[in-house]
Formats: sequence, C-alpha cells, structure tokens
Amino acid sequence: MPATRAGARLLIYSQDGLGLGHLRRTTLLAAEFLAAEPGSSVLTICDSPVGQFFSTAAGHEHLKLPSIRKRGPGDWQPVSLSMPFTDVLAVRKEIIRAAAQSFRPDVLLVDHMPHGAMGELVPALESLQRRRVRMVLGLRDILDAPATIRQRWHLEGAFEAVEHHYDDVLVYGSRDVFDVAAHYGWPAAISSRLRYCGYVCSSAPVTSRKRLRRKLLRDNPEASLVVAMAGGGADGERLFRTLVEAVPQLHAEHPCVVLVVTGPFLPPAERARLRELASGLPVVVRRSVPDSLNYLNAADLVVAMAGYNTTAEILSLGRRALLVPRSGPSAEQRLRASGFAERGWVNWLSPDVLAPDALAEAMVRALRAAPVQPEEPPDLRGRERAVQHLLARGADVVRIPSSDGERASANGLVSEA
Repeated sequence: MPATRAGARLLIYSQDGLGLGHLRRTTLLAAEFLAAEPGSSVLTICDSPVGQFFSTAAGHEHLKLPSIRKRGPGDWQPVSLSMPFTDVLAVRKEIIRAAAQSFRPDVLLVDHMPHGAMGELVPALESLQRRRVRMVLGLRDILDAPATIRQRWHLEGAFEAVEHHYDDVLVYGSRDVFDVAAHYGWPAAISSRLRYCGYVCSSAPVTSRKRLRRKLLRDNPEASLVVAMAGGGADGERLFRTLVEAVPQLHAEHPCVVLVVTGPFLPPAERARLRELASGLPVVVRRSVPDSLNYLNAADLVVAMAGYNTTAEILSLGRRALLVPRSGPSAEQRLRASGFAERGWVNWLSPDVLAPDALAEAMVRALRAAPVQPEEPPDLRGRERAVQHLLARGADVVRIPSSDGERASANGLVSEA
C-alpha cells in the first residue's frame, strides 16, 4: 500500500449491535490513523443502534447499517426493522459490498468477525481481493472460552476466511497474557499472521482531576469517590442495583460518594428504578458523562464490568479498580478479570458471589489497600502499534492463491503462485 501518499483511505467494518466496545476501539484507531496520515479518509461501516456515538476526527465518517443483534451462536435478529432476518442480511450485504467498491480503500480493517455477521462481508472481501487492498483483521485478545471459540470458528469457517482473505491479524493485547494461537488452536498456516500490538486505549485525560473531584464531592469533600460503569449498560442492571444496595454498608465503613454511569443501553425503566433506589443515599445516577476517561481518572475506586475498553482505560490511568464480570453467556469478561487480577493490575469479584455485603466488603478492601506497583505493567501502546501495522508498506505474509491462480501480496503487488 502506498501509505505515504496523500489521501490514503482506510475502510473499517465494525459489527456492534448491542454494545459500544467495538465502535469505541475502532474510533480510537481511526483517529490515530488520521493523525499519522494527514489528509487521509476513514469510513467506518457500523451497525450500533446509537450510530456515531463517539466524537470523531476530521476525515472520519460513519455509514450505518440496519442494526442486528445476536441472540445465540448463529442466531441473529433485527433490532428495529420488522423484516425477516434474511432480508435485513441481504440489505446489509449489498450496502457493504457497494461501499467497499465505491470507497476504493487502500486498507480494510475488519473488527472481530473475519467474514462478518453470517458471512455478510464475503462479497466485499472477494471484490477487494482483486484490487490493491491490504486486508487486516483486528481482534481483542480474549474472545470467549477457548473450547467455545475453537468449535465456533471451525464450524463457521472463520479460520478459512482468515487464510483466504487476510494479510495480517492484529491482536489488541499481549501474548504473555493470552496466547491467541495456543488457546484458540490457530492452524499453523495462519498463526504467523498474528501481530500482538498491546492494549488499545484512549490518550490521557485533559480535565483537571482536582476540579472534577471538587464538583462531585462538594457536599462531602472528605469522602472517597467511587465511579461505576458498565460500557453501554445493556447488561449492567444487576451490578448497578447491587452496588446501590451496598452503599449503606460501604458508607458506614468508608464514607463515599458514588457516581453510577448507566450507559445509553440500560432501559429507561431500569434507570428510573435505580434512581428511586438511590434516593437519600450519596449516589448520583447518570445516563452518560461528557468524557468517561476524565471521570474514571477522578475516581478513588472504579467499579466496572470487565469489558475490553473500560478495562484498558482503567489500566491506562492506573486507578484502583474492582471488576465484576458478566456471568455469561460469554466467558470473555471472567477470563479477563481473573487474568488481570493475577498480575496485580486490578481487583475482581466473581459474579457468582455478587451480593450487597460481598460487594461492599470488596470495595472497602480495595479502597484501603496500598496502591500496587506490578512487576510487569500492561503494554498500553496498542493504538499506536496497530496503526503502524496498518500503514506498513508490506508484510512477510501472503494470502493463498486467488481463483485466477495468482498470489496477492500484502502490499497489493502480484507474484506467481
């Protein structure tokens, strides 16, 4: 790819019908790409129900697909449209293919799903493979339990999609924390395409920590500040409710002010019940805040689920954290919380024992503990390294021969098979 020419184009596919995690990460990568390549353009094809939720840099635009939601392995449904899923999938597939052809990207970055939801990316992948397009798959390190991913990726043909279409696979994590090839049984033919980048997180906050703390603690300046978040909030109700119920015991042992940021996907009725439950307590419930990173940075303790982006941002700030992963159906958050806790990066509480008294006790322990200085801190340069890979002129890995008998290299040149 002629990465240094003016007007380089990056096309991103981000399927995120329920939460905000994939959209957050791809937005950070788009901003880094544009900063490294002024005058370039990034088009993100996404399907989050909230559309373009995060602020974007100049040169970045979003194309929203009709939203779909995954109910279980291989089981999807439309979020809003009253149409059969097969019809919605056909619409999405054609939008993606047409956008890929007309945008004419230099690089395609596919987030998480090698062939897209139910194979919707395949026509676009096949079209771009005949052009001078570098194709890159981006994966967070932990996807689910190893047995689950091995079974689903073989059953759904994900490994074959990687082998046929992708030049590189960027892993947003560290091999010494989670070895993707070993845990998920990557075939030897494609394991060499894995590139570990470190964790992708935002840049440093700009708001004064002291100023924000004065605002949030104005009625109780000697109290500790606890900030609770659960990403988009779609499945955060249990954690938030248990936290509010734990506040009387917590406050009796360690005076605190608690800010609960529910996220946009917590149903309004559940948010209303939280506010009612918090009445008379030192608890503030908000749907969202202007910049979550600044609020995390202001906290004495962050209580959160163990989604990738929230966890990476906590690590980047060095804040005390108590992670409570979702109980299921995916094992992703439990694996992340327990693995990070083993390294001394965070504290965690199993969702199996989540109750007001257990949560209050865990929070008090975390607040009173001395700051931990881990021997091996997390690698947080994922954003920069991932973009360096995207801008690379070539790669030492090539795709398998295409249908016309030629082998397309990572930089778009063609050599004999």
